[in-house]
Formats: sequence, C-alpha cells, structure tokens
Amino acid sequence: MRIVKRLLAALLVLVIGASAALYLAEPVVGGRMFGLALGREPGVAERVPGGPPAAVPVAAPDARTIDAAVLDQAVAYGAEQKSHALLVWHDGALQLEHYYPGFGPETRTSTQSMHKSVVALLVGIAIRDGFIGSVDDPAARYITEWAGDGRAGITIRQMLQQQSGLGFPPLNYWNPRSDFLQVMMGGDVARVALAQPLEDEPGSRFDYNNINPQVLGILLERATGKRYADYLSQALWSRIGADEAYVVLDSGERREARTFCCINATARSWLQVGLLHLNGGVYGGQQVAPAQWMRDVVTPSPRNPDYGYYTWLGTEYHEQRAYNKKAGTTAYHSEPFAAPDVIYFDGFGGQRVYIVPSHRLVIVRTGDLALEWDDARLANLLIRATPAQ
Repeated sequence: MRIVKRLLAALLVLVIGASAALYLAEPVVGGRMFGLALGREPGVAERVPGGPPAAVPVAAPDARTIDAAVLDQAVAYGAEQKSHALLVWHDGALQLEHYYPGFGPETRTSTQSMHKSVVALLVGIAIRDGFIGSVDDPAARYITEWAGDGRAGITIRQMLQQQSGLGFPPLNYWNPRSDFLQVMMGGDVARVALAQPLEDEPGSRFDYNNINPQVLGILLERATGKRYADYLSQALWSRIGADEAYVVLDSGERREARTFCCINATARSWLQVGLLHLNGGVYGGQQVAPAQWMRDVVTPSPRNPDYGYYTWLGTEYHEQRAYNKKAGTTAYHSEPFAAPDVIYFDGFGGQRVYIVPSHRLVIVRTGDLALEWDDARLANLLIRATPAQ
C-alpha cells in the first residue's frame, strides 16, 4: 500500500509539473486551458446586441402537429446526450420548447462551429450591401497579406465551400505554442490564421477547417470597416428577433473575434436563424438575407455534395461523415436522412440546427459535448412524424 501511495504521489507531482511547464511556456494558452476545465471561455467575451424579441407562436398541447409520444422520445434522447435545450418548430408553431435541469430560456450555450453557418449569411449580406464586390472576388483584394503569393488566387466562394487549398493546423493539444492551440486559445488569432500557407490548388479538394472562416471574419471587418460583433448585430442578429449573444475575442488588446466557433447564444436565437433559412431569408416581411444567397448557401459544392457555404447538407449518405484529411474525427449517421432536403449547422459535440424545408421543420439542440451524437436519430424521428408538404 505504501508503494502505491508513493507512486500516486509521484504521478501527481509529474502532472503538476507538466501543467506548470505548459503554463510557463505559453501563459495565455496555459491559463485558458485551465480555465476551460472551470467552464470559462477561451478568450474575452464581446456583446452582440439582439433586437426586439421575436413573437414565436407556441402550439397548445391539444393543437400540436407532432404526436406527444414522439416528442417524449425526442426529449429522452436529448437527456441521454446531456442537452441544455431542445426546440422543435413545425408548420408555423413551436411544438416543443424543453430545457433540461439547470438550464432555461436565458442559457447561452457555446455552440462551437455552428458560428460558421452564421458567417456564411453575413458574407451574402455584405455582398448585397456593397461592402464586398462578389463571392468570386479574390480574397486577397481584402486580405492584402496574400497578394504576393499563391494564395492570391483563392476566391471567397472557395473559402465558403472549404476548398480554398489553404493549409490548416493538425490537432495538437500537447504543445501550447502549436498553431492549433494558438488558433483555438491564443491571444493573436489573426497572426496565425493569415500565415497559413497554400497546400493544394484552390478548388481542388474539400477540407473542412477553421482557417477559412477565421480569415473570412477578418475579411468582413476589413470590408465593412466595422467590428465583427457590431456588423453581426446590425446586419443580422438584431433584425431576426434573436436574443443578445456573445462572441469570443482572442484578447483584450487585439480584439479579433474567433469566427470559426464561439458564439454563445440562446436556443431561441438559433431557432430564428433556422427559420431564416426556412423562410428564404425573410423575417418580419423584410428580406434580411438575399433570397438567391440563401439558395446558394445550400447548393452542394463541387468537391463535397454534402456541403454548401459553411452549411451541411444531407445530399449523400455516409455512415461516418469525414471532415478533413488531417483529422480522424467523423460524425456518425446511423442511417440516411428521411428527407432529401435536410440542411444543418454542425457544432462539435452535437450542437445542431436541422432545417427540413419539405416538412416545414426546424430542430435545435444545444448542450454539453455529446461525443456519441447520431445525426440521423433525432432528425429522422421528427421527420417521420411530420408529413411532407
């Protein structure tokens, strides 16, 4: 027993020593890694003002269009996956608004890469408003750091479709100075993102990564002359009845938003973004996002028919949906989607918004990281319970 205790003590000393070395080597990343364990954000929060709250019709229990037993199954799956919120909209009304113990309508969940799908909408609005010339503009027109090398040929469209050919850091949780951790948690995200080299011919392959949307966030700031959070609020968030949200900045000094992830928003706000897709970019009688852009966002891209502009599509079935060439991470689909027109936002760990236009259906799930999330299970349960229209 004494030997076991000594071994455990030695192990504890090693862990503490390694943690201290990590912190000393890169105090910003080290401190934020410790903070994540305590539930803190990997950066500085910046407010995104919302607008007047949306008037959301709620179906009375005796007027629901989805059977109560199906909704109970949906709630049970959400509980199994440690969800915070589960919302189901069908045919003009909210059929289910369920919050799990400890969470409520005001809970703002960190919804990971669902932020990418918001960036896609903002680019289209910025084009309509004249800040960006065209989706086929070279990104180097705005990102002048790329003008003198092979990256000068990358278009905004290729970045939206994740086929820019840009390099991106492989997973590396061990070296606090790695580009991977510097992008995720470092204090100067623009420096790392803008320095990534060209690895493939632009347009030649699909590689889902965080560099493309991060650079587009920088591009939006430069093109509009506005802070990202301000433009997000003015152009989109405050115009669709979404609640106040927060983006995460790399530091208080540089104040660059992490636009590949990290928008903390309520479930109802995500419902409003989903409904914007369902209604062709219209909210309250106003064309918030251009109708043609909304169609472009969900048009299959040349190198991946399951991807549009930072938005996933259910075009083809793959049991294990791959993301890129450098990571073994996949998303599990136990079966094909039960409707041919599923659109969805994918945030790591089961953060999801599913939009099914043919069924007038929107599903929002936010919560803890659900590493065994099945993309088909919840969506198909509710698709099969609602008639196609």
